[in-house]
Amino acid sequence: MQNHEEINRLKNIVHDLLTEATKQGASAAEAGLNIDDGMSVSARLGTVETIEYHCSQGLGVTVYFGKRKGSASSTDLSPDSIRETVQAACTIARFASIDEYAGLPDAEELATEFPDLDIYHPWNIETTEAISQAIACEQAARSYHPDITNSEGATLNSHQGIRVLGNTLNFIHGYSSSRHSMSCSVLGQRGESMQRDYWYSVARDASQLDSPEAIGQKAAERTIKRLNGRQINTCQCPVLYSAEVASGLISAFIGAISGGNLYRKTSFLLDSLGQQIFPDFVNIHEQPLLKNALGSSVYDAEGVTTQTRHIVQQGVIQGYVLGSYSARKLGMRSTGNAGGVHNLTINPGVNDFSAMLKLLNTGLLVTELMGQGVNSVTGDYSRGAAGFWVENGIIQYPVEEITIAGNLKNMFKQIVAIGNDIDYRGNIRTGSILIEQMSIAGS
Repeated sequence: MQNHEEINRLKNIVHDLLTEATKQGASAAEAGLNIDDGMSVSARLGTVETIEYHCSQGLGVTVYFGKRKGSASSTDLSPDSIRETVQAACTIARFASIDEYAGLPDAEELATEFPDLDIYHPWNIETTEAISQAIACEQAARSYHPDITNSEGATLNSHQGIRVLGNTLNFIHGYSSSRHSMSCSVLGQRGESMQRDYWYSVARDASQLDSPEAIGQKAAERTIKRLNGRQINTCQCPVLYSAEVASGLISAFIGAISGGNLYRKTSFLLDSLGQQIFPDFVNIHEQPLLKNALGSSVYDAEGVTTQTRHIVQQGVIQGYVLGSYSARKLGMRSTGNAGGVHNLTINPGVNDFSAMLKLLNTGLLVTELMGQGVNSVTGDYSRGAAGFWVENGIIQYPVEEITIAGNLKNMFKQIVAIGNDIDYRGNIRTGSILIEQMSIAGS
């Protein structure tokens, strides 16, 4: 149930702000206002460690004097502060250089229909119950195995908020949303080997979170499996990215076809529209209107209508990821992606995780990545990694202190299969991804 009364109050503030901007001489303006509140509780070694109550508000305004642009922000929503914030933005705009691509989105691209996406589920959990759940989560992890020797704790987060967006093209809209999560991280030791790992669950609706016990047990299980890891010899072999790290590959692809990198010519996928980048079984699409999903939104950060669309179809790039500014720089139209993609989904294959291991046969299963190691200009890829060595489709032993390397263009072409073990905990939804061959730097 949306908080209509509070949304209307905030919409009136945004309306007054836009009126003030026009009064101060701006030819166009846009404004965003956010308020949110929540609670975070963490427990460690069986006792509560922190309890935090979070409450914040902020507004940002961008004004245009023709093709000159200025922005300012404030956490004070009083009329005097709003007037001063607009004045600051206008002062900046008057002295800014002309940018012929600056301006509001095209009016006909703005959202006009606002279906309920079921993303607001406030959780009225008492602090004592939150503490109890965090302790239960950590206890499940600590009691999982004798080799679990220490804990970084378990944390429960619950947040809800309202966002209002408006501009001088008569667009103004607000909505409520919520996000809840629980996580646990523990340490294990066996002889000289020490490892840590974690697990978490996140959802719009708290009733959809995994149980505290399941989260704790999963964190402990992952930690125990990593003990007594080895380095492997430097080699070339197939690599299977588990679902929770496979999203990073898709994220690197999205970065390469995003407007900023394209118009700056800092992407290894320049002029790739219509080109086959992946094998023909790879299909990637955006689903912004999914009910109850973490990345759902009717419009982007500028108010432009989001689109359910294919970004990759049968391995071929069908569209870029653009906001209004980058679209103008490229002579194209906004794709409703100012602020990023919404529920990006790579179509799964028929194989579950066990079947993906059998397809891998002998090679490396990657479950953790470290470092940034992706060159967006060349596509060169090099990341620290940990995971497991697999032989004949069966996990043999944990692997640590290695580096995996390749070039993303080649890696995309060498995707062999995509699993149906989809990780739904983020904005990019993908199963595990098997790549035919990569370079492994080990001992």
